[in-house]
Amino acid sequence: MCAARRERSVFLALLPWPERVRVARALRTETVGGLVLLAAAVVALVWANTPWSGAYEQLRDAHFGIAALGLDLSVGHWTADGLLTVFFLVAGIELKRELVVGELRTPATAALPVVAALCGMAVPAGVYLATVGLGGGSTEGWAVPMATDIAFALAVLAVLSTHLPSALRAFLLTLAVVDDLGAILVIAVFFTSDLNPAALAGAVAGLAVFHLLQRFRVRGWWWYVPLGLVIWALMYNGGVHATVAGVAMGLILRTTPHEGEDASPGERTEHLLRPVSAGVAVPLFALFAAGVSVSGDALGAVFTQPEPLGVVLGLVLGKTVGIFAGTYLAARFTRARLNPDLAWADVFALAVLAGIGFTVALLIGELAFTDPAAAEHIKAAVLIGSLTAATVAALLIKRRNGVYRRLVEAENRDEDADGIPDVYQRAVLGDDGA
Repeated sequence: MCAARRERSVFLALLPWPERVRVARALRTETVGGLVLLAAAVVALVWANTPWSGAYEQLRDAHFGIAALGLDLSVGHWTADGLLTVFFLVAGIELKRELVVGELRTPATAALPVVAALCGMAVPAGVYLATVGLGGGSTEGWAVPMATDIAFALAVLAVLSTHLPSALRAFLLTLAVVDDLGAILVIAVFFTSDLNPAALAGAVAGLAVFHLLQRFRVRGWWWYVPLGLVIWALMYNGGVHATVAGVAMGLILRTTPHEGEDASPGERTEHLLRPVSAGVAVPLFALFAAGVSVSGDALGAVFTQPEPLGVVLGLVLGKTVGIFAGTYLAARFTRARLNPDLAWADVFALAVLAGIGFTVALLIGELAFTDPAAAEHIKAAVLIGSLTAATVAALLIKRRNGVYRRLVEAENRDEDADGIPDVYQRAVLGDDGA
């Protein structure tokens, strides 16, 4: 019991073996997806700045769908409201798992990542508001620099060939999960228009049926897929951003297996949809959202107009200060002891890396700025801010990569070749691994 209390009091300590296996599996998929996302963003930028940019705009703005159901949308709109629903469904499942069996299940373990994430959302918003307040700009984009893009961040780590310890990667993942919840709450509360009570009531009724199917252990995709599509369409027509439907269904899915089940419905759904989310949905959204004209005027506007400048400063400075200060203060308040193998410089580097706010930042930017010219400037600001954060984080992380390599080698050493690292076997025998 004393050993357990001491282990919980260590911030960024060695993860329990089952948790490490789960995190490694999730981050492996997100890393591959992040590389695809990075490639899609590069293709979009190149395509939008070539003589064939007109074809890009025509494809992005081409409409299709069922007009009678209010679903005649452009390709870009379908990727933002349709495909990103899969991304938020996976995020909802991950959040539910964290709340039930993960880092967020108890106040003691949840305090650090939740405080860090909340500060990492509040401070960037404050930086944006201060910037536009001084420059006389619009406050509409306050939520743009709030979210961290875990896939893009992991892609940066993969490109750098870093050896970030699993505890740091897990902390980054938890930050992103809480960030995603904050982002969807912001979208649901602040970016709704022309509410249709009847359609919303239908969506709520559909979610109630979804919950009953879970409660009575009904299995079979033929129940859930049509119902999910109906809930999504009703949510969209109800005036609430359709991605809210994805998070709601993710939170309803059960994440603990019942007796006789190999895996819970949430685990099975996440296993099926995470590759689709990371490898298809998010990259396609990036392909049609990141096509920004990189002209001298556009780049100049990023640093001369208060709204895009606020986004850049929010991502680069606000995220770093918010997450690092929130983590440091929460650790002191909870009397948590930093893993002696790491330093606060490592937390600072992670805070800088969290300034990569690509996918959700682009989505909120599109919702906040309806004027095409203003939206283009915000997109450019998101790209520049994320690129700046990635570059600074890369320098900080590479500087410590020798330390990380030694820690990862120790974490993975398996001299008896039984598939379980030796450090976990020592922990079972009474050594806490420190």
